[in-house]
Amino acid sequence: MTEKNETVVDLLRAQHEEIRRLFTIVEGNTGAVRHDAFDRLRHLLAVHETAEEEVVHSFARRELSDGDKVVDARLEEENQAKGTLAELERLGPDAHEFDALFAQFRKDVEEHAAHEEREEFPQIAKKATEQQLRGMAAAVKAAEAVAPTHPHQGTESVAKNLLAGPAAAVVDRARDAIAKVRG
Repeated sequence: MTEKNETVVDLLRAQHEEIRRLFTIVEGNTGAVRHDAFDRLRHLLAVHETAEEEVVHSFARRELSDGDKVVDARLEEENQAKGTLAELERLGPDAHEFDALFAQFRKDVEEHAAHEEREEFPQIAKKATEQQLRGMAAAVKAAEAVAPTHPHQGTESVAKNLLAGPAAAVVDRARDAIAKVRG
């Protein structure tokens, strides 16, 4: 599928697959490979969820008959996941407690993704026009480009993302650059 014709549902499903792949890499490795995969997973989850909150959930809340119910349930899951991801990041992939918490985190994130894929994405695909679906894909990519790269629990709404997101993104991206320099 060409990027020009990519819909938001296609994009998010592909990102869910990449998230699942990164989970497997983290669980199956040690050392630098594990650290790198965890950093990529943390980054992808942070920007992915922010973009979903700003673009996809907004559309779902407005357009789906049960949009408020569906979105509120997803936001609760996302808030819990952000808290766990922040704790995993604090611990680091080499910590003794990391593996058990990471296994539970993976289960929770996969359940969250399955809920989106079952309850939200099919309805969005039916309600939105092709132009809206492509436009939302572009909007998700734009939101991800400026989203915070670390989890920030409690920012699971458009208003909170727009208020806190830019400052958090600047801090996160500076933090990421410093971490790269330190090696």
